[in-house]
Amino acid sequence: MKHPVDVHVGKRIRHRRWMNGTTQQQLAESVGIKFQQIQKYETGTNRVSASRLWDIAHALGVGIDFFFDGLEQSDKAAGANDLPGDILNDREALELLRSFYAIPENQRKRLFELARVLSEAA
Repeated sequence: MKHPVDVHVGKRIRHRRWMNGTTQQQLAESVGIKFQQIQKYETGTNRVSASRLWDIAHALGVGIDFFFDGLEQSDKAAGANDLPGDILNDREALELLRSFYAIPENQRKRLFELARVLSEAA
């Protein structure tokens, strides 16, 4: 049985990998493992050791704490908002985020405000 913390950490690995535009193969090569192991980490099937998580964090350019962000809220937030429960595994949502952060900051702020107004009007 998958432990909820392992699943959460795996989702965060996938999220960051997607945001960087890194493939499972590229990440695996950078930490010295096979891409199938990355797949198992991302689904929470296999638990990530501390040293391996350290290597993954370094390869993805984040601190270890990134993988645990939101863990406390994940149980509380289930069903508490309008977002799909598994948004970090939604390819379209991650692609939208990647595209959003590719926009220059001043334009990104304007787009954000537009999205907020549109969502409130809906």
